[in-house]
Amino acid sequence: MTETPTPADLVADLTLTEKVRLVHGAVDPEGRATGYVPGVERLNIPPLRLVDGPLGVRVPGESATAFPAPVALAATFDSALAREHGAALGRETRGAGQDALLAPGVNLIRVPHNGRNFEYLSEDPVLSATMGARVVAGIQSADVIATPKHYVANSQETHRASVSAEIGERALRECYLPSFRDAVEAGAGSVMTAYNGVDGVRMSDHRELLTEVLKGEWGFDGFVVSDWYGTEGAAATANAGLDVEMPGAPPEELHDGTGEENDEGGAENGGDGGGTDGSDGGFDDLPEEIARGMPDPRTCERFAEALADAVRDGDVPESRLDDMVARVLRAMDDVGLLSEEDDRAAGAVDTPAHREHAREVAARGTVLLKNDGGALPLDDGDDVAVIGPNVDEAVLGGGGSSETTPVVATAPVEGFEARAAGDVTVAHGLPRVEGVSMFDLLAGDEETDEDARGPDVDGAVDAAGDADAAVVFVRDAATEAMDRESLRLPGRQDELVERTAAAAARTVVVVNTSAPVELPWRDTVDAVLVNWYPGQAHGDAVASVCYGDADPGGRLPVTFAPEGAYPTAVDERRFPGVDGAVSHDEGVFVGYRWFDADDDRAAGAGDAEPTYPFGHGRSYATFEYRDASVEAAPAADDAEYRVTVTVANVADRDGREVVQAYVRPPAVDGVDRPVRELAGFEAVAIPAGEERTVEVALDERAFARYGESGWRVDSGEYAVEIGRSSRDARVERVVERRDEA
Repeated sequence: MTETPTPADLVADLTLTEKVRLVHGAVDPEGRATGYVPGVERLNIPPLRLVDGPLGVRVPGESATAFPAPVALAATFDSALAREHGAALGRETRGAGQDALLAPGVNLIRVPHNGRNFEYLSEDPVLSATMGARVVAGIQSADVIATPKHYVANSQETHRASVSAEIGERALRECYLPSFRDAVEAGAGSVMTAYNGVDGVRMSDHRELLTEVLKGEWGFDGFVVSDWYGTEGAAATANAGLDVEMPGAPPEELHDGTGEENDEGGAENGGDGGGTDGSDGGFDDLPEEIARGMPDPRTCERFAEALADAVRDGDVPESRLDDMVARVLRAMDDVGLLSEEDDRAAGAVDTPAHREHAREVAARGTVLLKNDGGALPLDDGDDVAVIGPNVDEAVLGGGGSSETTPVVATAPVEGFEARAAGDVTVAHGLPRVEGVSMFDLLAGDEETDEDARGPDVDGAVDAAGDADAAVVFVRDAATEAMDRESLRLPGRQDELVERTAAAAARTVVVVNTSAPVELPWRDTVDAVLVNWYPGQAHGDAVASVCYGDADPGGRLPVTFAPEGAYPTAVDERRFPGVDGAVSHDEGVFVGYRWFDADDDRAAGAGDAEPTYPFGHGRSYATFEYRDASVEAAPAADDAEYRVTVTVANVADRDGREVVQAYVRPPAVDGVDRPVRELAGFEAVAIPAGEERTVEVALDERAFARYGESGWRVDSGEYAVEIGRSSRDARVERVVERRDEA
């Protein structure tokens, strides 16, 4: 029997032209793939098809399961659920006949205005890294190549194609790189570069971060793919460590015979590049509101046109090209694409199991911020007024490359009508809040309200006054390629909430949002739920939480605060940047770390308090923490320490708790460290009246910081705070550490 050639064997048999063919994209003859590498028929190397994520599989003109946004998944704080989620994404990818999924998004949520925050996981590197790694492991388990993105420091959409993120080494190592490192360790077959530069060097040309850190320090042996139109000079890009250029063809070649774009070129961003010189890098004819977030395909020197000559001329060593090809073939081989027999894992799209998983994530990711007087859960027989401009549609996600078209979807009204025993009255109150889409803006489409609904706040107020409870749904609108202008809800939604609350006996507000929003009416309402972008199961999931069929298991993966309290909102150097550069001079004080810091630890932090802190979320149950300990883990363990705590559910109903462990380091002269840092977490279901012993693993990063000589652990006492959020420690234990450089 003839053995299947290894990737190394294939590289040795390829011609120069064939090698180049395997490291750049081309037009998918079927018009389905986001990115397409045509393969080499002579050596039985099949095509490689890449498809958009991470909210589901986006094949133009086709349907798939529309899963909740990743920020909702992160809100579950459940790493096992994240792996299941990745496996479901992988099966959908296989079911769509694709080989690589452009997901997960693991950029840190640094700028609350970022239009793509819904695609990411958290402001905290430990939560982001843990959940992202589990998603990667799940995708790869389905014989699909996972592609964590966008490497690295892509924290905004404004000028994303041209801006340089100016980041100190410590912040880069402690905050922005961990998610990618863990994704690599979890088996990611590919990594996508960001459009932006880091410290003046565009990421597709960044040899230090691509070759020395990603491939050298971390041992990544898969391939690095560019974001669409995210490269410039072919030789410089290849020598820096980029392995595959996408889409690899000029825009005019990405149109079919009808003259309509087949969506390959527009998939990841329709083009997502530019320079690091402060120029917008956009097309001349793009609408102004989106041009700042788009790349310019005209600046790309394509591998198809220039790479072979660069090798012949000695500008790119052929050994580098061989490495590029080998990396692509290894990733393909790892998921069974090079096998003579198709023994890859089975795929499936829109299965009952995937529909149920989408509902579970949407429900468990819902965060109960406030619940005064037991306003929730609703009684089955309550007469309910369901109010809001968009209550008759499911919020599937934000705009851009992650847009997914489901087979089925349930709107909030449908979910309540199916669940309620009492009367359900519907009042919109305001015209529909139109979602915003990068694709529509690129096409120059005008936003329209098809039903031409006018405002009727008075009607909503009357409905609220006649009901036992008013449930008001509000939402923001976000898209790739454009950041939100404000953290306020668009239109008159705040007014709608305030007037409804004044008339209703009980008011519950459900917030569908991409990231933090301001909640100026929070003191006037009885309960607040953050339901994120819940996907196709919107109505079923939110109704199950509101009626108590599911406990709101979510916790905030981002801090909610007044807009002006965020460091990136008070200084244009930090966002959107000045002269093509974005200063990260807040250093490691991102998210809750900034709000915890005082003036002595982080200049400029001030006294701003979060509206709701990182990790916050209430349950319908009540929990007590008992018998906590922190012990060194056995030598063979994958953790350095293990936190053990008993959590008792002292309520008469089942509930879900998220045990969070934060480490408070000792003071060190000359070193500003966050007051506390998330070190580990564990989500657990606890039946009424029962208790569970919960273990939280703390790895080597729990006590370490990055200094001039690399990672080190300072001598001193480290307090381990165990509790329900970054501001709600229930028990504390102390660990003594000695200096470990």
